[in-house]
Amino acid sequence: MTTRALFAAAAGCILLLAATPGAAAGGWGRAKPAALPAAPPVVDTATREATASAVETALAEGRLVDASSLLGRALASEGRDPRLLTLLGETSLARGDAPAALATFAQVAADAPSSPRARQGEGLALSVLGRSDGALQALRTAVAGDPRLWRAWNGLGREYDRRHDWAAAEDAYAHALDASGRDALALNNRGYSQLLQGRLAEASVDLIAALEKKPDLAAARNNLRLVLALKGDYARASARGAGGDDPAALLNNAGFAALLRGDYDASVALFDQASKARDTYYSKAGENRRLALSLKAQDQRQEASHGN
Repeated sequence: MTTRALFAAAAGCILLLAATPGAAAGGWGRAKPAALPAAPPVVDTATREATASAVETALAEGRLVDASSLLGRALASEGRDPRLLTLLGETSLARGDAPAALATFAQVAADAPSSPRARQGEGLALSVLGRSDGALQALRTAVAGDPRLWRAWNGLGREYDRRHDWAAAEDAYAHALDASGRDALALNNRGYSQLLQGRLAEASVDLIAALEKKPDLAAARNNLRLVLALKGDYARASARGAGGDDPAALLNNAGFAALLRGDYDASVALFDQASKARDTYYSKAGENRRLALSLKAQDQRQEASHGN
């Protein structure tokens, strides 16, 4: 397994929020939708605009129940309003329901004023669903229509990362940071991109900056731990913080970073500690331990063959 392939595997183990709809969409929270109450229809423009503004605020604050309730009342009479449909799609995306979000965004016509934002949501939903080519097309359409859509730029960066198109990813994250005022999620995702490229010093700078802006951003904290482990600082990488960190997961992730560095003995020791930290069998640590031993044996065979 190549170092790049191992980095790609580590990405699946370590990256949490930056790979979710909440990370891609810029911090929309998650909550179970509430039943929509019956209410008089919204009919006048002023009320509709006030409702849209209130929904925007609720989404920004992660109050998805409030957003759903407001939209339920508004859409009772304004069911085809493009801005309200776009907000409904964003609410579905924040709840983690990418298929519902995608179906809603598709109802927003290409010539509607909110079309770029709907294409942004469409691209993010497609990305979550693993439809990368469609996501890339929709996100490019979004930023072409409105370059201020930082979540679309952020999503583009993630799609380019998946393709290992580092120059395009760097450009997309630069736009995301400019358009968002250096949002913590964009900082985290650029830092993660740099981590994948082995640019650990630069990754540290962005990840620390992300945590300074949003101290509870779990993805940035986990990615920074991975950077520390990749530098060989396994103790700091696996140390428990003030929150409810899972010690077994921390030790497993530090062990995987040691594996990436070719430090097989340290990785096996960390995987053993991870297994002991669990009351039940920790399959991921066990699988990683076997991988470390296999790679160590492979390296030893190669060294022996070169010696002959």
